[in-house]
Amino acid sequence: MIIILKKGAPKNEVDELCRSIEAQNIKINEVKGEHTTILGLIGDTHKVDMEAIEAQEIVESVQRVQEPYKGANRKFHPEDTVVSVGGASIGDGNVAVIAGPCSIETEEQIVNTCMQVKAAGASFLRGGAFKPRTSPYSFQGLGDEGLKLFLKAKKATGLPIVTELMSLAHIDLFDEVDVIQVGARNMQNFEMLKELGKCGKPILLKRGLSSTIEELLMSAEYIFAGGNTQIILCERGIRTFETQTRNTLDISAVPVLKALTHLPIVIDPSHATGKYELVMPMSMAAVAAGADGLIIEVHNNPQKALCDGAQSLTPKHFSDCMDKCEQIASVLDKKVGTRQ
Repeated sequence: MIIILKKGAPKNEVDELCRSIEAQNIKINEVKGEHTTILGLIGDTHKVDMEAIEAQEIVESVQRVQEPYKGANRKFHPEDTVVSVGGASIGDGNVAVIAGPCSIETEEQIVNTCMQVKAAGASFLRGGAFKPRTSPYSFQGLGDEGLKLFLKAKKATGLPIVTELMSLAHIDLFDEVDVIQVGARNMQNFEMLKELGKCGKPILLKRGLSSTIEELLMSAEYIFAGGNTQIILCERGIRTFETQTRNTLDISAVPVLKALTHLPIVIDPSHATGKYELVMPMSMAAVAAGADGLIIEVHNNPQKALCDGAQSLTPKHFSDCMDKCEQIASVLDKKVGTRQ
């Protein structure tokens, strides 16, 4: 349920209304806009007397919200959420770019690649220290040592870093990580989501392989309910019957999510397609569709990559991709990454 207050409603009357509602074991999310103040009611609102509330002098209107996600719902929070960390932002109207290798392999590899993506205009760095793999025999990442190497790349570039948390047992190792990524396989790991709701760090939440948009938003709601509102949604492709690409990139998810939620949305064209030659056109399509950001895999030597080399761009290809995305973004009066 949302309550829209009249402009200039006296604070003491608003506080009294809030106290009466909270007495019914309902949380209130207050959103103050330039011209309107909205009270978003979260909890069991079935017994709330809409007519009694609407009859109050300070109330403009009362509406019931049918969607099960409340905190992530744009109706509760009309203004876009901007996630800012380390001098970079996602959701500010431009196109943030998160780039780096799928897996951290050596100090030379991660630092060299990150320096090159920074030079090309990346605003965040990505890199996997702990890697979820379908096969138990595949490279699983360097773990704690990989995080240490990634922090060296962070220091060398000055850019914030994004990396995946696979288990809550590792969360103490993520103190210096700027954005914690929840992978597609953990999107419905509800115990993890609950804990991340308390962690105070931005969370990049990837859509599950076979998950609906509503299920993605409900997973975001778990984090939101814990008190952490710094959430970035990521469309990384879903599983369909098509075999020409690794997954099927749901570009339509961008405008759909823009209508449903205030949270920023980034697109992962690398995992979606699985082929480096498709990353640039899908990145351009994502920018045109209104995505708040891109997360792109870049490796200084993809042929020798220990993980996902086939979908990784070289630094030169990444720079070319940035050029093309910049052309699309300029039409929309946006900038890409750190490019001016």
